[in-house]
Amino acid sequence: MKQLYIKQKVFSLNEKFTVKNQDEKDVYYVEGSFMKVPKTFSIMNQDRNEVALITKKVLSFLPKFFVEVNGREVLTIKKELSFLKARYSIDAADIDVQGNWLDMDFQVLQNGRVVGSVGKEWFSWGDSYRVEILDEEMETIILALVIAIDCVKADESAATASF
Repeated sequence: MKQLYIKQKVFSLNEKFTVKNQDEKDVYYVEGSFMKVPKTFSIMNQDRNEVALITKKVLSFLPKFFVEVNGREVLTIKKELSFLKARYSIDAADIDVQGNWLDMDFQVLQNGRVVGSVGKEWFSWGDSYRVEILDEEMETIILALVIAIDCVKADESAATASF
């Protein structure tokens, strides 16, 4: 089992942060496209090679996010029409998320087998998540999924704050 930690700074305007391993060493770098359309987040490995890309679809009636890993689209997160509470769905061929993913407390399954889990670190400044990787082949997909869900949540809070 491998553990990764994502900690974002609350007042970061440049939308850059790192993902650390259990030894507190940087293993991934994440850069957002500040003030650009479409909004993207690039996930890079230690050699600064892009391994995943999250893109928010523009000109869509409801928000939709695409996640690519190694140049291949692996999942889509989209908002569903709902009047009482924000509802999102995750579309992926063999990936399922069980638990409360909007509160960042969930398991990631591939073909019914748990390959990772995510938990929010509650007593920290900013958003911090602990990501446990049970299948290292799924590491990049799980990491991209966590960052994409965080993007969805940030987009939702920005939309709510504008009303």
